[in-house]
Amino acid sequence: MDFKSDSFMYGLGICIVLFVIAQSVFFLVRAVRRAKALGIETSTVKKTISSSAVFTVAPALAIVATVITLAKALGIVLPWIRLSVIGAIQYEVPAAEAAVEAFGISSGISQEITDPKIFATAAWVMTIGSVMPLVLVPFVLKKIQKGMNKVASKDSRWSDLMSAAAFIGLISAFIGRALAGSGDKFVVGDGAGVMSVAALLSSMLFMFILEKLSDKYNINWLKPFAMPFSMILAMILVMILAKVLPSGIATFEWRG
Repeated sequence: MDFKSDSFMYGLGICIVLFVIAQSVFFLVRAVRRAKALGIETSTVKKTISSSAVFTVAPALAIVATVITLAKALGIVLPWIRLSVIGAIQYEVPAAEAAVEAFGISSGISQEITDPKIFATAAWVMTIGSVMPLVLVPFVLKKIQKGMNKVASKDSRWSDLMSAAAFIGLISAFIGRALAGSGDKFVVGDGAGVMSVAALLSSMLFMFILEKLSDKYNINWLKPFAMPFSMILAMILVMILAKVLPSGIATFEWRG
């Protein structure tokens, strides 16, 4: 059996997921009891729980997309474990790619990892990297917030600009890989080419359309779903293009 999906990995995953569920139930029960102690009506509590559950669907779709992205290289279990606790596609994918490429594998996570050492390294990098925010937040978040609030108090636009700049910088890394990322020349589809650009442009187009629809027709529930829907639709479109386009076009790369 593949070491990435053997009984030990599944057992570890089940234990972690059960712990996360138990923790969630524990705090949910305590929150409901506290609400009753404060005299909050049961109908209000139920409405709050149901609305909160609905709003978790959008990030859950993004999590599923991340698991699918990582599954080809790392198997299904490790991404399932990672994303069941903490993490997002903006962190997990670059962390896994950096760990794999450190071994001289230019294809990153586009190919299956068969070496247990590389697999273990990727797991440790992804895990330790995500632990740092949990350690740093209690010590530095207050100072960072004070600094941002101080700047925002002088000009409120700076707060939005700083947040937007950080996000744009992160997205630019993904755009750069799609347009000019080099890959293993012996692996078809590993470098920047027609398919990577098609995925980039189609996801941007779907995001634009969904945002416009939500704004024009006041579809508030669609806004949190715009990004995961765009990712999934772009994946579907690229798979269709790979089947219908001539192989010479579909597999054409300028950075392979």
